[in-house]
Amino acid sequence: MKELIFVRHAKSDWGTEFLKDIDRHLNERGYRDAYFLSEWFEKNKKKPDLILSSSATRALSTAFIFARSLEQNKDKIKVEEKIYEASLETLLSVLKKMDASYNSVMLFGHNPSLTTICNYLCDDLFFDDIPTCGIVSYNFDIKKWSELDEKQGKLNYYQFPKEFKNKG
Repeated sequence: MKELIFVRHAKSDWGTEFLKDIDRHLNERGYRDAYFLSEWFEKNKKKPDLILSSSATRALSTAFIFARSLEQNKDKIKVEEKIYEASLETLLSVLKKMDASYNSVMLFGHNPSLTTICNYLCDDLFFDDIPTCGIVSYNFDIKKWSELDEKQGKLNYYQFPKEFKNKG
């Protein structure tokens, strides 16, 4: 059994016009959501075997906030440049090449590719748009990541920042 946990980077700052897209950092709400959801995850879910992140600043910042909350060793964090602006095919390729020894992988990335791959891997629930700092987890009845394929996933859980804000 394998688990994939997709996390869209937290809300980024659009206030600096000269920055390249890949270099945009988190805004205040992004930091707040990342810290809150990383603490929620640490209290309620099992630590992943690997954290895999896009090389974009906003994704890396979100991933490192989660890694600190989970007290994840730095050797369990991998930066993958191909995740930034990835197509569905590229994301699948990255995932299928993961070492079979990892049973649970948390991937930090971007839309539209995260929403696309989530809808591709599972038909339990259709997502129109995974929000910033949204978390979606699927279980797969496979032994190797190379076996990953369309509609194999079973929705494990999802958690979005606004669900907590509406309860307050």
